[in-house]
Amino acid sequence: MPKLVRLYLRNILVGVALSVVFVGLLIALDVAGLRHLLLGTQAGPIALVMLLVFNAIVFAGVQFGIAVMRMAEPEDRAGGPGRPAAAPPTTAVPAPVPAPASRPLQTRRPLRR
Repeated sequence: MPKLVRLYLRNILVGVALSVVFVGLLIALDVAGLRHLLLGTQAGPIALVMLLVFNAIVFAGVQFGIAVMRMAEPEDRAGGPGRPAAAPPTTAVPAPVPAPASRPLQTRRPLRR
């Protein structure tokens, strides 16, 4: 099996496991009366499956995104085979730029009391 597919499946399993733990804690701690809603209606099992599935999708996506982003090479590495060395940083020198005014500057009048 290709490495990327293996990585994807592993992260899906981690996401599903996190989803089961998360939904289990939501129900166990009765957050916002969720346990009462799930156990007190006929649609409770369907709602439980929906919570598990949608949270599994979210957690699996986040896990896979984190795994892919961690695969990137560090940016502080300078040079190497097939990679040019980083250019030394340059210092910026401010340069004056003339900007003619189109009308004279207005002065503020003192407030009347």
